[in-house]
Amino acid sequence: MRAFVQLWDELTAERYGVTDAKQRRFRYGVQVNSLGLTEAQPENNVQRIVLEMLAVTLSRDARARAVQLPAWNEALGLPRPWDQQWSLRFQQVLAYETDLLEYDDLFAGSTVVEAKVSAIVDGARAEMRRVREMGGAVAAVESGYMKSELVRSLTARRGRMESGEDVVVGVNKFTTTEPNPLLADLDTAIQTVDKAVEQQGIDAVRAWRAARDRTAAEDALAALTEAAKGTSNLMDPTLACARAGVTTGEWAGALREVFGEYRAPTGVSGSAGVAGVGADIEAVREKVRKTGEELGVHLKMLVGKPGLDGHSNGAEQVAVRARDCGFEVVYQGIRLTPAQIVSAAVQEDVHVVGLSVLSGSHLSVVPDVLKGLRDAGLDDVPVVVGGIIPDADAVRLRELGVAEVFTPKDFDLTGILSRVVTQIRKARGLPVDA
Repeated sequence: MRAFVQLWDELTAERYGVTDAKQRRFRYGVQVNSLGLTEAQPENNVQRIVLEMLAVTLSRDARARAVQLPAWNEALGLPRPWDQQWSLRFQQVLAYETDLLEYDDLFAGSTVVEAKVSAIVDGARAEMRRVREMGGAVAAVESGYMKSELVRSLTARRGRMESGEDVVVGVNKFTTTEPNPLLADLDTAIQTVDKAVEQQGIDAVRAWRAARDRTAAEDALAALTEAAKGTSNLMDPTLACARAGVTTGEWAGALREVFGEYRAPTGVSGSAGVAGVGADIEAVREKVRKTGEELGVHLKMLVGKPGLDGHSNGAEQVAVRARDCGFEVVYQGIRLTPAQIVSAAVQEDVHVVGLSVLSGSHLSVVPDVLKGLRDAGLDDVPVVVGGIIPDADAVRLRELGVAEVFTPKDFDLTGILSRVVTQIRKARGLPVDA
């Protein structure tokens, strides 16, 4: 963040001509990385969260103005109010029990820190030049370059973790552990949402629509649609929609009918896979090849992200590794409806559907996909699910027909894909020891 602050100051001064140093000050809030938390030995997440909090607070010249911390058990399920309070207390202890905030920048004048910042700044400048040469940030996004680079970077990181070069305590090193009293009762170690809450929300929206002036709402939506077809400012018809009681879903639906829906590049097709292919990947490749040969096809896997979950890293890494293992991969990005996923499975004639759900909505969206596949006659297409899924929910998903359930503790992507091939063989009546 010290490098970011330096670059921001330069850009605002040199490119945008901001002369007041106070106006050039980089003010930011940060959400500490919850995707770095582990399901294995989750108590270690406490120190991970604290260390990342310190990373954005120790340096006064680059200190975050707001910090949002995850909870220690977010890799297990939804955090309870007590877990959220624990993370809040981290910040309060730092703010009120230490004198950290009273001093000037602790790292000013450090040759070690300055050298590291300089190296980061040089790398960032080189990347910014590269993006400018592509035509700017919009062009770099639309071409898929930015997303591909993000996927490539995480693929390299995963490779280092799997090889043991990057140590993750409790995952690939120091894996033996004493019993964890925090997990003595897994069913109460996370927040469980009453299913009635969803229905209450649905009922509330229906009641809202029933109570409003229907004609006024329809007229406001029609005016919005008409404005969207032209070049006029959409703010006035949007305000009219709000005053008429139009819901955000109806508002977005009207705009979607006119403009369509943007699907961003996924970064998967342009991302290189693992640097070196080991015996484990070769073994799964052979398993994929042999199974495809027996079926007379090239095995095809659909990786889907149903619901509003925007955390795509896991799905992207599965897609990249599946491609490395010899699958033809279909991945259309995030925020798909169950109907869209079923439609893609039918159109692409896939042999397995993999669903990634990190939002806690697995018991809502996965059954819809299962039913859709059955209704489409795809009874021989197994469904596997990965995500933040409590044990009790995993049991329920298997009862509904899910072939495999994977959670963050299932660290070996190649091993996961071997099990996926086994499920394809089972569904197609092939021997499973192949």
